[in-house]
Amino acid sequence: MSGARRKEESPPSHPQQHLVANGGGALRVSVWGKALRSDSAWEDKDEFLDVIYWFRQIIAVILGVIWGVVPLKGFVGIAIFCLINAGVLYLYFSSFQQIDEEEYGGTWELTKEGFMTSFALFLGLCYDSVILHLLKHSLPSSPQIPVIPFGAVLKLA
Repeated sequence: MSGARRKEESPPSHPQQHLVANGGGALRVSVWGKALRSDSAWEDKDEFLDVIYWFRQIIAVILGVIWGVVPLKGFVGIAIFCLINAGVLYLYFSSFQQIDEEEYGGTWELTKEGFMTSFALFLGLCYDSVILHLLKHSLPSSPQIPVIPFGAVLKLA
């Protein structure tokens, strides 16, 4: 159902909220409320691109931890991450939100929005999770040896 979308009557008073007609009254709906509602109207293109960006980061965190614990590694792990990441977001904006991709520069522009950042986040979490998994299973079970996550070491430096 790509095509023209309905326009809301009054402009948003706050960048994170919009007015929606509600029988003569007005109801404020947050950006995330619109993101989780199917076939929402997106007047501000940057808002929708922000939603795509942050959904992609959430997917990267979830898959990075799973890949680190399982552990999936190498080309197969990266390829599966890329397919899931791109596929889930493609289904979200084309089927769930049913937006007109051409308004945002085409399908490719939406598919790559925030991808490299999420890929870096995925690799960092995956690597951190693998190190924790290896340390947990290779060290003797002694309460005197603390296991410090790799990310915590970077924060200390």
